Amino acid sequence: MREVTASGQTVEEAIQSALEQLGVEENQVDVEVIDEGKRGMFGIFGSKRAYVKVTVAKDPVEETAQFIKEVTSNMNLSVKVETEIKGNHVTYTMHHENIAKLIGKRGQTLNALQYLVHLVINKQNDTYYTVTLDAEGYRARRKETLESLALKMGDKAQKTKKKVVLEPMPAFERKIIHSVLQDKQVSTYSDGVEPHRHIVIKP
Repeated sequence: MREVTASGQTVEEAIQSALEQLGVEENQVDVEVIDEGKRGMFGIFGSKRAYVKVTVAKDPVEETAQFIKEVTSNMNLSVKVETEIKGNHVTYTMHHENIAKLIGKRGQTLNALQYLVHLVINKQNDTYYTVTLDAEGYRARRKETLESLALKMGDKAQKTKKKVVLEPMPAFERKIIHSVLQDKQVSTYSDGVEPHRHIVIKP
């Protein structure tokens, strides 16, 4: 954590001095006024300088990227993390030659990591972020697989006139299935309790 203590004739002057030393803007720091100082007679005699402590504020997005690196390092994987921010949504994409270890069976390891990342980025933070944790474009491939599965199982439900029960999956994956089948001649609903909540397709 970078911080400096600076002084000036006024609090504003002291803050400005600290910002120059840190090379940052005022909206990137937390300011603590140690002493407001005192204007002397005629602005000179008996004056007392103002002192402030200025700390560079933590960036939750950067801190979370660091958290991802630490967790994967404990799995003996040194990953490269790319960050993309769109409004309040952050996508972290991990790159590594042994990426399958980070994805796990049907993305279970990746989903568990994404859950942790979501907790970390929103810990003690005024801004609420939604998060996608990706691994070498796995999320796009998984989306295609789910869309294909939805259409196939929707057809099956129609042909057999019976309900089709899918495997348990996280909410954001169930949403893809619901979305693909919403205009088809079937209805879908989620059933069960997390983490075993699953989709049922009804003719």
